[in-house]
Amino acid sequence: MPEALLDHLVLATADLEATVAAFAAATGVVPVVGGRHARWGTRNYLVGLGGTAYLEFLGADPEPAPDAHPPYPLDRERLVTWAIHPPDADAFVAEAREQGVELGELVPLSRRTATGDLLSWRVSSTEPAPYDGLVPFLIDWGATLHPTTTGLPSAELLGLTATHPNAEQVRAVLDRLGLRLDVELGPSRLTAEVRGPSGVFRCL
Repeated sequence: MPEALLDHLVLATADLEATVAAFAAATGVVPVVGGRHARWGTRNYLVGLGGTAYLEFLGADPEPAPDAHPPYPLDRERLVTWAIHPPDADAFVAEAREQGVELGELVPLSRRTATGDLLSWRVSSTEPAPYDGLVPFLIDWGATLHPTTTGLPSAELLGLTATHPNAEQVRAVLDRLGLRLDVELGPSRLTAEVRGPSGVFRCL
């Protein structure tokens, strides 16, 4: 894993079904339906990446609530951000603030699974996302079972890298947080390579 605390990667897409089908065709691993986020007007598919990490495919819900607001643009396929799960999310946020890094407050979220069960968790939230999502957000699953414990189909994360116009600043922030991510100079972008028995899928 690029980072030991990695929880999941978020791949946003304008056509959820097409992206999931392309991933399955490339890797031979078929993602499973996750559920719906009523607050965001989104739905997702999931695939495990080994350990307690997974890849989330995020797209628009065909029947969103009138006041729903997606957290990321869903106009194209793009790896928008990543999440970590420190043992104590509240302490991590406080320590980051002491280091001059504002990760935002931890706010409650939830989604309905395909079977109708309600899953709840907390995430750190700032707008806009720090350095275009290259600095991860935090997630605290609390008493909710982690998605990787539900028997997700699994693929292998070969690598997670990034580029940014202010790469040195991003690296400095990640260093202050004690996190590992290879960040080079270039346009703002996260890139992941995921391998299954049939081949590799690149998340850009």
